[in-house]
Amino acid sequence: MNGLSTSEIFGLRLSTGPFKDHVQAIMDLGRAHRSSYVCCVNVHMCMEAQKDSGFMAVVNGADLATADGMPILRSLNRFNKLRQERVAGNDLMPAVMAEAEKQGLSIFLQGGEQSVLDTIQARARKDFPTLRIAGAWSPPFRQPTAEEEEAGVRRIEASGAHIVLVSLGCPRQEKWMAAMKGRVPAVMLGVGGAFLLYAGVDSRAPKWMRDASLEWLYRLALEPGRLWKRYLVTNSAFILLYAKRLVRG
Repeated sequence: MNGLSTSEIFGLRLSTGPFKDHVQAIMDLGRAHRSSYVCCVNVHMCMEAQKDSGFMAVVNGADLATADGMPILRSLNRFNKLRQERVAGNDLMPAVMAEAEKQGLSIFLQGGEQSVLDTIQARARKDFPTLRIAGAWSPPFRQPTAEEEEAGVRRIEASGAHIVLVSLGCPRQEKWMAAMKGRVPAVMLGVGGAFLLYAGVDSRAPKWMRDASLEWLYRLALEPGRLWKRYLVTNSAFILLYAKRLVRG
């Protein structure tokens, strides 16, 4: 599809090819109203998959799984002798919105607080004046009932959206997209914190920190109380995983 192929790293099958081809692949899926989903793989998602084979299957069941985090990208390139560029959710969200506007496709926003959704829509009206936002929904922060889940499917279907941007947090958003495949007639793109970034609630690390795989340190400095344990445990586990792969060659 559009020159994309796949390559394995740490048991995960990641899509490879230019950033622009990933965007066009998402457009093609959306235009066809093909029920499908896209995962943006970072260290957190990778380590969730290592400890949960069911979640590994969810990520590997995606129509596209991109190299989002720099440590994932560097590992993919090193062990597979590639020169893949980063395809991060934070970059995909505005790129997909811009291309959807150009190609006349509509989007739906799923997840996040209502205030964040309102801010995203207000900014999008300025950035992409002719982009059609078919709808937006802030689901409750709990497991939905079967009736609520079905209502959500009908809501997206009735909107006619081609692309659903999803921000529910990992691994919830990936599991939700996998469960909705075959039910939601659109391509679902899990972008996580890209909602907060686009809304201006969060800020992004400087490019030099992103390029040096230090984006986690920037985020840790912003929210040490919430993130210290995750990064201490997750990053240490990833370093061990990387070292084992390095030893195996």
